[in-house]
Amino acid sequence: MADARGANPMVLVLSGAFVVLVGLDLISDYLEGGTGTHLILEGILLAISGAVFGGGIRELAQARQKIESLTSDVEKLNIEKEKWKGETHQLLAGLSIKIENQFLHWQLTPAETEVGFLLLKGFSLKEIADVRSTKLKTVQQQSQAIYQKTKLASRSELAAFFLEDLLPPTP
Repeated sequence: MADARGANPMVLVLSGAFVVLVGLDLISDYLEGGTGTHLILEGILLAISGAVFGGGIRELAQARQKIESLTSDVEKLNIEKEKWKGETHQLLAGLSIKIENQFLHWQLTPAETEVGFLLLKGFSLKEIADVRSTKLKTVQQQSQAIYQKTKLASRSELAAFFLEDLLPPTP
């Protein structure tokens, strides 16, 4: 819904046309020797309609400036968003490599590595079995093998192993 305080384009066009018509009538009456009172009244009408028209033009100009400012702000935010996404992507890629290197250090098999990543992403054992097209029992055995090789007791400890360095130190 349009802002009722904004310049309605139709009002702007009509007030502009009214200014022109009243101005032409005033000139015509003056040239034909119209009376002073009549010319004064038409002059006042011209001044009022001119003020309305001028106010509408001013509001329109302000609205255009506001739109340009908002458009500029949106463009700046989009640039900042893309920069942030790029930096985040680089960080996540680096973290992924670090996790994979740690899995290699723990001598996890390729299947255990895949299960380990899915565990870190928060997938349930059943979801991991579905994603990998394996049986639930197989995923359970692979996750137990991960915990034995890493000497960690649970998914929480596995996640904490990688996340604790990312979080600020506790006081």
